[in-house]
Amino acid sequence: MAQPTDEDRRDSADEPLMASDNSSNDEREDSPSIELPGQTRAPMHKAGKVIWLLTLSAGISGLLFGYDTGVISSTLVSIGSDLSGHDLTTTDKSLITAVTSLFALLSAPLTGVFADKYGRRSVLLLASILFVLGAIIQAAAGIVSIMVVGRAAVGAAVGLASCATPLYITELAPAEMRGRLVTIQSLFVTGGQVVAYLVGWTFAGQLHGWRWMVGLGAFPAMLQLFLLAFMFESPRWLVQIGREGRARHVLRRIYGGLTEDEQKRTVDSVVLDIQTEIAAEAKLDDDEPQFGNTRSSFLTTARQLFEIPGNRRALTIACMLQATQQLCGFNSLMYFSATIFSLLGFTNPITTSLSVALTNFIFTIAAFAFIDTLGRRRILLFSIPIMMLALGWCSWVFYNMKGLAPGAKQPKVSFIQDDRSRWPQSLLGAMLIYVAAYAIGLGCVPWQQSELFPLRVRSLGSGISTATNWSSNFVIGITFLPMMEFLSPSVTFAVYAFVCLLDWVAILKIYPETAGLELEGIGGLLKDGWGVEKSLEGFRERKDLQARQAREHSKSHGVWALFRRR
Repeated sequence: MAQPTDEDRRDSADEPLMASDNSSNDEREDSPSIELPGQTRAPMHKAGKVIWLLTLSAGISGLLFGYDTGVISSTLVSIGSDLSGHDLTTTDKSLITAVTSLFALLSAPLTGVFADKYGRRSVLLLASILFVLGAIIQAAAGIVSIMVVGRAAVGAAVGLASCATPLYITELAPAEMRGRLVTIQSLFVTGGQVVAYLVGWTFAGQLHGWRWMVGLGAFPAMLQLFLLAFMFESPRWLVQIGREGRARHVLRRIYGGLTEDEQKRTVDSVVLDIQTEIAAEAKLDDDEPQFGNTRSSFLTTARQLFEIPGNRRALTIACMLQATQQLCGFNSLMYFSATIFSLLGFTNPITTSLSVALTNFIFTIAAFAFIDTLGRRRILLFSIPIMMLALGWCSWVFYNMKGLAPGAKQPKVSFIQDDRSRWPQSLLGAMLIYVAAYAIGLGCVPWQQSELFPLRVRSLGSGISTATNWSSNFVIGITFLPMMEFLSPSVTFAVYAFVCLLDWVAILKIYPETAGLELEGIGGLLKDGWGVEKSLEGFRERKDLQARQAREHSKSHGVWALFRRR
């Protein structure tokens, strides 16, 4: 394993203020890795304050992600003639909107390269800087082209954050609560979208209020920049670059809620597993032709990702879930819900659209509560059929609303006002059920992508699957309204239901259960196959073990234990 250089020790990039202790870096760097007989990891019954601080600090990127992608809807209708001295043309609106997704698509795959070379925390730092710059440029823009530049900076930040945040949290979180902690990003994203709607509603009627809408995004980003000074680097990346002592110090802080003996056993076990995985990857390097002058070259990593069967299976699952997250049509509701509800005759479509965003946020909280206890796979297999039924009902409602036939851009007013006016309310109900099921499953589970990949290819694999998400997002954005107009809304929603059906079948066949499994053990599931049956058996065993440990913990620390001691 590579030894740290003097330059490594002087580098303060991964030496946050909160990480200081009484031992020197050199002493920590030289601490040996010892495998103890019968060594096991102690379970974490609850997250400590260090884990919460790190997760919430990283999660601010999700808040910015949701806010900046959501606020543009209100911004476009409030700009008026403030840019370039004329009302925005269709081309202007398209550029301002599309450039964000375009630059997110371009920056997402680069996250893997930057995260491997400079660390996960450094990518979050770059994203925060771009969020601040983008917000300031937008707020100060006087012409359309400057506004486009600001939206491009925000897009690049969104692409980096959407990949780096779940990657960072995945590598920090204890296995028992990894799903919940990664889901915090989705919770922040949906919360950011709700905040964007509320801010848009607050400033919509004010002179130059749109500048406040876009400019306020700088404040959470500046808060994150401050918090980054107190955040640790990923211990798995530290071990990968040869800084084992520093990684041990980070792990001791993460597992600070355990007893001294439990903490030592757990830290030793985690480091040993990481080193074992790195050694296995190094052996693969010895068997492969090298590109350039270094084993850590991008081409070698890419070759391992695509040519090693287990890595290829992980990439297939991650890209499948990320593509379905968009191709199921959800973001068509987020982007065009006001347009849909306007066509249906709702008098206040923006307020109705807010109900969609609130439903998404509330049921993401439900996902946070259950993703580790029920498991990723079970949640998807349960929630996707509900989405299919809701989409099927939407299709049936649109079929009965003859005013929305192919090519019809406006409903017949007489239809909205006759005795069948129950259809629009029925459609709204079906959409809210669809959004609730989406938030619990596909809205969160695909972002668990980083756990599927071994350490060597984790950053690159996460970057490619995130780029798949943004590519699919782009496809939905440019096809939804044409499909609604030329195929009919009924057929459009039926297509989305069919996509959900295909994904449900694929999940049933190839997606193993990873809840509660240590990162270094997931690769073994996919090494010789999809590992579905093996993963389900292991999940049941882990649940039984956790139940026994919880009972023992309760006996040792509960009210009954206090009573006995008295």
